[in-house]
Amino acid sequence: MDILPPVLEQWFAARDWTPRVHQRALLAAARRGDHALLVAPTGAGKTLAGFLPTLTDLIEQPTDRLHTLYVSPLKALAVDVRRNLLTPIEEMALPIRVETRTGDTPSDRKARQRIKPPHILLTTPESLSLLLSYPDAALMFADLQTVIVDEVHAFATQKRGDLLSLSMARLQRINPGLRRVALSATVADVDAYRAWLAPDGDIDTVATVLGEAGAEPNVTILIPQGRVPWSGHSGKYAASQVMAEIAAHQTTLVFCNTRGLAELIFQELWSANDANLPIAIHHGSLSIEARRKVESAMADGKLRALVATASLDLGVDWGNVDCVIQMGAPKGSSRLLQRIGRANHRLDQASEAILIPGNRFEYLEARAALDAVEAGERDADDFRAGSLDVLAQHVMGLACAGPFREEEMLAEIQSATPYSALTPDAFASVLHFIEGGGYALRAYDRFKRLTRDADGTWRVSHPRFIQQHRLNAGIIVDQPALAVRFANGRKLGTVEEGFAAQLTPGDSFFFSGMALEVVRMDTSDLVVRATSKQARIPSWGGTRMAMSTRLAERVRTFLARPDQWHRFPPDVREWLDMQKLRSVLPQPGQLLIETFPHEGRHYLLCYSFEGWNAHQSLGMLLTRRMDAQGLMPLGFVSNDYALAIYGLKPVTDPKSLFSADILDHEFIDWVEQSSLLKRAFRDVAVISGLIERQHPGKRKTGRQVTFSTDLIYDVLRKYQPDHLLLKAAWADARARMTDVGRLGDLIDRAAKTMLHVSLDRVSPLAVPVLILIGREQVAQSAAEDALLMEAEALVNTAMRAD
Repeated sequence: MDILPPVLEQWFAARDWTPRVHQRALLAAARRGDHALLVAPTGAGKTLAGFLPTLTDLIEQPTDRLHTLYVSPLKALAVDVRRNLLTPIEEMALPIRVETRTGDTPSDRKARQRIKPPHILLTTPESLSLLLSYPDAALMFADLQTVIVDEVHAFATQKRGDLLSLSMARLQRINPGLRRVALSATVADVDAYRAWLAPDGDIDTVATVLGEAGAEPNVTILIPQGRVPWSGHSGKYAASQVMAEIAAHQTTLVFCNTRGLAELIFQELWSANDANLPIAIHHGSLSIEARRKVESAMADGKLRALVATASLDLGVDWGNVDCVIQMGAPKGSSRLLQRIGRANHRLDQASEAILIPGNRFEYLEARAALDAVEAGERDADDFRAGSLDVLAQHVMGLACAGPFREEEMLAEIQSATPYSALTPDAFASVLHFIEGGGYALRAYDRFKRLTRDADGTWRVSHPRFIQQHRLNAGIIVDQPALAVRFANGRKLGTVEEGFAAQLTPGDSFFFSGMALEVVRMDTSDLVVRATSKQARIPSWGGTRMAMSTRLAERVRTFLARPDQWHRFPPDVREWLDMQKLRSVLPQPGQLLIETFPHEGRHYLLCYSFEGWNAHQSLGMLLTRRMDAQGLMPLGFVSNDYALAIYGLKPVTDPKSLFSADILDHEFIDWVEQSSLLKRAFRDVAVISGLIERQHPGKRKTGRQVTFSTDLIYDVLRKYQPDHLLLKAAWADARARMTDVGRLGDLIDRAAKTMLHVSLDRVSPLAVPVLILIGREQVAQSAAEDALLMEAEALVNTAMRAD
């Protein structure tokens, strides 16, 4: 069953290749008609394995119809796969047409693709959803044989995964014989992904194919001059050594965890680039043109290094990359493994990677990540019920394709695993929302998008709502942003409104690897010119990457295992030894609370290792409770490992602050009074289609969208607090914006596992987080020098043995 057609066998032989076991296994699964999940390391030929059954089918049974849909999380990945897939097709002279369809595809080509589709169409979840909104979708997909979901781990557990799962349910209804295939290098829970992939969640219909293990990666931790910094998270201190590594390798990918950090690191590397090596930057806020130019330069081997964010840690195949450098902590073993795999991209050659921790805690995290990779441990995958705002968008999209019966639509939706538990009542509430916006909004015609006929059939109320849906559909909600342009109109990318609001003409900032001076700004554009003036790094909103739960457990274990410390650099061992002498090191599962005075203030340090997002939420809650108790808190700072609160009065009973009801009362009050819920509501209102991002001929500014959603939010809070979108916003706020699951776990164990240690002065373990005080704003020149002196004094106090 895994026998290839002669032309394919000859193509492999001409290259001195032999099809790998997992490639033949995927072909055998296809011949049996099974769905399949392939988990194989980077460089194992996953993409070719996914397409092998398609090529075989099209060789043995030619057709002029659409045969295979390939769905990727990134537009760049679709373009890259098309380039690589065309090579074997052209070398074998096969009459197979391959095209991409993303938001960047010209409109005339999109229209032609619906009438005369290619044999293989490469697309994204959003573009597939839009295709299904056309009346001719059933004809276009009638003979579709296979859907390939690449890098499935990147979106299966998120809202984009909800949308794709619903779209596959519709495709399965159009052609019940459709096969589903998913590919990934980093999957922890194979059965959970099989269930997500399978129609009706029936994992027995999904074959599991495991790729052979590749060469063990060669991963090291770079320690500059034998010392690990006390604070920071960028690794910028190692810029000259990173440039030396770039000079010693053919091509290097330098990964950063955020866009702002990527801009900072690029500037640091450029300053240290004495040899003038060609280096570039790539992240999601740069213009499409800038990104494509950089991607082409990398593919052609014209760059020695590329500083990038997660925009490039998926799948893009550049075989000439021979080194990957991770600036700052990796935050998760799966992410690290994914990024390591970008080097060499060959199964039989060891990938070379270098980790550069930003501080001493990050050194422990980097060491924990290396151990996890060696042990084959992956980060846990957090599957959850499908989002109702996504469901509302999907239902409206299918209504654009034609009328539907409620019971038939519900059965189809329930066949998508994220929505398998959707009740008839919950679905009715979604339809009621699309029908008129809900009870509080029923008087407004602009929310009446669906109408129910007398026979029970649902249809779109007016053709204008179809155009509105297609203009505004999508799951990724961009933050309000301004375009960054030169005076000649050339667009460099976008910065968020919040950052732009801090700028005035004459101010300078780094963007796209350049120093730019603000000339003027209007409602949609920030007009700039190149400058040599000192510049600042732009900031972007959004949730920070938090250290994964499994890495946090490994770091806790390091603290409690002195027999492991011989693996650490001398200064890290000295730091831990001094903490053990002067205070305690928490045991796994234990919550260490330290309190001490320092320079006229009283501090509470909570070492919970639950990530920056959870600690930020906890800091807000605890300071509110401390204020109510008359403890006069002044503020707090946090990192992934600890939370530090400082105030005018000492905390003598921390247990009272951590009581379980803090999530029942203070948390709800805080979220409802903060902008957190309004931001979440804005996103779900846009995704669900209640608010337009674009109107024919005009795109709303982020400020206009926010104003509209804020007004509706206030109306619903007052008149319909149980509205579907308020529930969806709460789910988002709890799960995505506050890491409330980890926060809840922390609160649950606090009373039973808390160890309170009262000290006479700052402890060694407290230094990395306390140094953050005063660094919340970008410090310049003299202020930076003063902070360095203060940090040195803090370290000297903490590391004194007496």
